[in-house]
Amino acid sequence: LLNINVGGKLFQIAYKVVARYPITRLGKLALHTDPMKKLQLCDDYSVQKNEYFFDRDPSIFHYIFHFYRSGVLWIMDEMCPSNFVEEIEYWGIHLKYSQRCCRILFEEKQDELSEYLKIQKELEAELEPLDSAEQFEGKFLGRFRKMIWNLIENPYSSVPAKIIAVMSSFFVLISIVGMTLSTVEEMKHKTGKMWMEQLEMICAIFFTSEYLMRLISSSSFKNFLRAAFNAVDLVAILPFYIQILFENLDEGDTLYHEELHKVENVSKLGKVLKLIKLMRIFRILKLARHSTGLRAFGFTMRQCYQQVCCLFLFIAMGVFTFSALMHSVEHDVPGTNFTSIPYAWWWAAVSLSTVGYGDTVPDTVLGRMVAFACISFGIILNGMPISILYNKFSDYYAKLKAHENET
Repeated sequence: LLNINVGGKLFQIAYKVVARYPITRLGKLALHTDPMKKLQLCDDYSVQKNEYFFDRDPSIFHYIFHFYRSGVLWIMDEMCPSNFVEEIEYWGIHLKYSQRCCRILFEEKQDELSEYLKIQKELEAELEPLDSAEQFEGKFLGRFRKMIWNLIENPYSSVPAKIIAVMSSFFVLISIVGMTLSTVEEMKHKTGKMWMEQLEMICAIFFTSEYLMRLISSSSFKNFLRAAFNAVDLVAILPFYIQILFENLDEGDTLYHEELHKVENVSKLGKVLKLIKLMRIFRILKLARHSTGLRAFGFTMRQCYQQVCCLFLFIAMGVFTFSALMHSVEHDVPGTNFTSIPYAWWWAAVSLSTVGYGDTVPDTVLGRMVAFACISFGIILNGMPISILYNKFSDYYAKLKAHENET
C-alpha cells in the first residue's frame, strides 16, 4: 500500500491501482524507483511511517482518491472552478476523466466566471483615468502638469477641480441650448444672432482651454489622441474654427453676417457650414465624462453589440418580409399607397416598432391580417433583446457606481 498524508489526513491506496495512471503525480510516485525523484513529487517523507506528505487540501483529495479507485473524477460544484482546476492539475489528472454531463456544466461555469472577471476588469478600466499622478514624477514640468491633471481629470482632488467639472457640464448644456435657440425664428434677427454668436464664442474658448489643458497634462501624446473622450472634446471645438475658416475663405469676402446668410442659401458653402454647425450637437457627448449613467450606457452597447446587431437583423427581416406580403395583397387596390415593396418599408418599420402613425393603412381584409401579424411580431421582437439590454445596463450601472464610490 502507498501511504499518503494529505494536509494531516492519511490515505492508503494500492500501488497497482495508482500505477494504472502513470502520468499522474501518484502514478509517477508509485513507478519511480529513484528515491530522489520520489522526494521531488511530494512535500515531505517520513521514513519511520513510510508516509509521503502533501501540503494540499484533504477535502479535495477525497475526489482524487475516489478517481483512482473508480476511474471517474467527481466535480465539486460548490468550489471555485479555477481552484478546482488548479488542484487536479497539481495531481496530474485531466478533466476528461469526469462524466461528460458534469464536464459540460463545469466548463459553462468556467466560461461564466471568465466572462465575469473580464467584465469586472473592463469596468475598472472604464473609470481608471488615462494617466496617473505617479507618471509625472521626473518629467519636464512634472509638478505643474500634475497640478493641471488634478484640476481637469480628478474632480475629487480639490474644490477648484470640482468647480471646473461643474463648469464643463454647464458650458455643454449652455452650448446645446444656444444651438437650439439659434434655429428659432425670433432669434434670427440681428440682436439675437449677435448674442448667439457671442455665446458660441465663449463656449468654444472654454472648450479649447479645457482641451489644451488636457493635452499639456497628458504623459503620452499617443495615448491622448487614442482616448475616446479626447476625440469627443476635439469634435466639440472643431466646428467653431472650421466655420470661421470657411467664412474667411468665402470668395465674396463678406463682412456682414446678413449678407453671408444670403450667400449660404444659394451656395455650396452654405450647405457645408450648416453641416459643420450641426456637428456641435456632439458636444452633448462630453457629459459622459462626468456621468456614470452615460458611461454605463456606452459600456452596455459595447458589451452587447451582438444582441444589438441581432435586433437590427430581426427588424430588417421583418421589414422586408411584411412589406413584400403587404404589397402582394394590396397593390391591386385603387389609390393604395403600397404601390411597391420599397414604399411599404416605412409602413412595416413603424408597425414593427408598434408606433403605427396611421399615415399608411391597409384596405383589404388580407392586408389587415398581415398588419396584425406584423404588429404581433414587433411586440414579441421588442420584448426579447431589449429586456436583456436593460438588465445588463442596470447591472453595469450598479457596478460602475460601486467602483466609482470605492475610488
